[in-house]
Amino acid sequence: MQKQLLLGDEAIAQGAIDAGLSGIYAYPGTPSTEITQYVIDSKEAKEKGIVATWTANEKTSAEAALGVSYAGKRAMVCMKHVGLNVAADAFINSSITGANGGIIFVVADDPSMHSSQNEQDSRFYGKFAMIPILEPADQQEAYDMVHHAFDLSEKYQIPVMLRITTRLAHSRAGVARKTSKEQNQLKLPDNLKQFILLPAIARKQYKTLLNNQPHFENEAENSQFNIYTDGKNKSMGIIACGLAYNYLMENYPDRNIPYPVLKVSQYPAPKKQIEKLYNECESILVLEEGYPLVEELLRGMLNHGKEIKGRLDGTIPRDGELNPVIVGTALGFKAPVIRDIPSLVSGRPPSLCKGCPHIDSFFGLNEALEKYGKGRVFSDIGCYTLGALAPYDAINTCVDMGASITMAKGAADAGLTPSVAVIGDSTFTHSGITGLLDAVNDKSNITVVILDNATTGMTGGQPSSAVGKIEDICKGIGVEEEHIRILKPLPKKHEENLKIFEEEIAYEGVSVIIPRRECIQTLNKRMRDKFKAKQKAEAAGK
Repeated sequence: MQKQLLLGDEAIAQGAIDAGLSGIYAYPGTPSTEITQYVIDSKEAKEKGIVATWTANEKTSAEAALGVSYAGKRAMVCMKHVGLNVAADAFINSSITGANGGIIFVVADDPSMHSSQNEQDSRFYGKFAMIPILEPADQQEAYDMVHHAFDLSEKYQIPVMLRITTRLAHSRAGVARKTSKEQNQLKLPDNLKQFILLPAIARKQYKTLLNNQPHFENEAENSQFNIYTDGKNKSMGIIACGLAYNYLMENYPDRNIPYPVLKVSQYPAPKKQIEKLYNECESILVLEEGYPLVEELLRGMLNHGKEIKGRLDGTIPRDGELNPVIVGTALGFKAPVIRDIPSLVSGRPPSLCKGCPHIDSFFGLNEALEKYGKGRVFSDIGCYTLGALAPYDAINTCVDMGASITMAKGAADAGLTPSVAVIGDSTFTHSGITGLLDAVNDKSNITVVILDNATTGMTGGQPSSAVGKIEDICKGIGVEEEHIRILKPLPKKHEENLKIFEEEIAYEGVSVIIPRRECIQTLNKRMRDKFKAKQKAEAAGK
């Protein structure tokens, strides 16, 4: 087949389609969103009957994928790194249940925090779960690793993690496809108690996981993705993990590296190859995106006095993503001169779109809270987090998905009233419902503002699980119906909306305000699609 120009995310998606995927599940989260979106949009995936769907959160995604695996078919679950925190219960326990059909956890890390709260390195989660981890160096490897991961998963009946980072996820390269495989047939586990984690069964399953560790290590030692290349200059050996290998190669356009290099893209880290490099070289430079996982392993495993350079000794910055300049500087090359940005180029900080419904909601909320003073609004993660910036200065927290309601409850419990939570519709069904239930059960004095723009706007307008359900959810949880208020955030309705904000903030109990107006971006797209459909129909009628 001819090569296709694909994002790293798209290469993973196409790899899964070609490797016999039956189901893919995800909650949208940058930089992982395009994987599932690609499968959803794929005509080929539709023809093959592949189930591709957005879910309420990452935990439900992981559990649905486990269900596909239980039925003997191949499944993929995709998320960003902080999404793995949400899915951690299912993820960690899946290493004990094991797999039936192949299952891959694709986790996209975000070093430098381009669109995230932290830089956490998901390889630590994979190491913690004691499962194989694959980390591609480029888009072709990302595609190939999907096939390898499914085969590895089924060979050892174990979930496999595929870890990528932002730069690989969102850059393009030519990818050669393999021959497409048929989907697995339905096949229940040979041991029908495999997925029952009662202690007596889990203890046996855990022993199986432990007994498989030497096999996982052997697979890594002999992996086609872990490559040892010798070099004449033994003053330094280089370990380059995943995408860091690409950055290393960019510093040597002729591909002639004088030092021995160990490329690591499959874990557990290949100890024998690392030891060979350590014994042959006077010092070691470790290049890895994210945390110093391999560097820490090296210091613990072979700390016999030789210099080990990397993130822990300052050779590589402790935070942020790698790039060719950082790697080149660590290699001793002179860093290029970075010219100042011309004064005529003005900065463009992120901002809410013109016409965004959240703008009118924040103006109303701000005015309603003026008499109480600042510092009372607990927010969540989404487009509306931009309410922290001028000219709104409307929110005071953003910690994790769903934290707005529970933090507002805690603040109210501590005596800070009024206490207001701001949360989006998709985030509410992701992980806000349980916090609201706690508040209702404890009769907390909080006001919850659920900004309903009918989509998951921050990641590109994916469907929201909350559409048409928010009021019923709130009623079912126990919020008093008269304190569930719906308003339309528009400038002409400001005074009417302000009155609602003031009334519910003054109410001593749980109240919910739902400002409801469609996201301006999805509205524009819908109107464009409608216009195109009309033009097409008119052309067909002529």
